[in-house]
Amino acid sequence: MSKSFYTYIGEAWKSPKAAYLGELREQRLIEWRKEPAVIRVERPTRLDRARALGYRAKHGIIVVRAKVRRGGRRISRPNRGRKTKGMGVHKITPKKSLQRIAEERAARKYPNMEVLNSYWVAEDGKRKWYEIILVEPANPEIKSDKSLNWICGPSHKRRVYRGKTTAGKKGRGLTR
Repeated sequence: MSKSFYTYIGEAWKSPKAAYLGELREQRLIEWRKEPAVIRVERPTRLDRARALGYRAKHGIIVVRAKVRRGGRRISRPNRGRKTKGMGVHKITPKKSLQRIAEERAARKYPNMEVLNSYWVAEDGKRKWYEIILVEPANPEIKSDKSLNWICGPSHKRRVYRGKTTAGKKGRGLTR
């Protein structure tokens, strides 16, 4: 039985440093490092993953790439009056995953849109990149789409800040 096009894309992304994606990845990272933290992209980098998460090439749906700094929180060291242990400098981590932070930043930049979902695209020693699928609830094409018009309801407003995306549910312990 023959494999679909999306299966080949998915298999290539299982080991992005190998095969043809390795050289392409290095070129992309050089360009992406110079770009702003949140930037709209014309089409998804990982088409198979984007479509699995709800992306469709239609009006009212856009894809945004967000860059997040890796690692724990950096807090300035108090200069006196504490034991070394009580300084509170090391092992201070955010309460959310980097993916959630990326989703929230994208939602802040595009206030008229709702975050549908997101997926990992690349990382280096300093940053991680995620692509976020955003949907415009006011768009007539989205309102008439049976599979997407649920996001137009009032209970889904600002869903990313309430941990309603897949990354948010995972962070709240609602997935297995």
